[in-house]
Amino acid sequence: MPELRRISKLNPALGVCMALLSGVSMANTFHVHLYSKLANAAPNLNPEVLQSALTAYECARVHGIESSSRLAVIDFSLPSSEQRLWIFDLESQELVLRDLVAHGKNSGLASATAFSNIEGSHQSSLGLFMGSESYRGQHGYSLRLDGLEPGVNDLARQRAIVIHGADYVDQSWVAEYGRIGRSHGCPAVSQGTIREVVDNLKGGQLVFSYYPDQEWLASSAFLNCKSEARLAEADSPLGSADG
Repeated sequence: MPELRRISKLNPALGVCMALLSGVSMANTFHVHLYSKLANAAPNLNPEVLQSALTAYECARVHGIESSSRLAVIDFSLPSSEQRLWIFDLESQELVLRDLVAHGKNSGLASATAFSNIEGSHQSSLGLFMGSESYRGQHGYSLRLDGLEPGVNDLARQRAIVIHGADYVDQSWVAEYGRIGRSHGCPAVSQGTIREVVDNLKGGQLVFSYYPDQEWLASSAFLNCKSEARLAEADSPLGSADG
């Protein structure tokens, strides 16, 4: 354990999470290494959020979702005035970008506190998503999302929850209003980064949205790696308008 003690002194937050991971089997050595690299690449990302995202990612891999080489993490516990979106390249183990991201207008004002999987709720959803196909819609270049957690976000496609660019996701809004604008539930990003975000996440990459909701943390199929963790079927037609 000398190495763990050394890491704890250099980076207390990292040391706490490393300690939590120290008792796992050798099969999870890769998780520890990846966590360490990404934590160093994104020191402002809450260690608990990062660890949750990697737990969900690795559970998805166990259940056959192996196409992902990039992982986006959204920390909805932060106010919208802060850059709360991180995108990682898992192969190079580097941070691709960090930026602002909007939440749904009925999830909260400056901060998101309420989440839903219900069509028409205009709230954001938690959990693990897959970035699917890119397209051009009413908001321009956008990315369709498929929710992977049954009962939590699996109606994302039906609800037309997509990643799109929005003029209200901009630092000028923060300067004037103390927050960015809100969407109809979509994780909207800035117009300046939308192409980079979509191109990094389309074609099967993973997006993890976090909030310390105790019920979700305790029941999430991916955070607890339950046998039912799977790609939720999206049999319903796509909603008429993304937002």
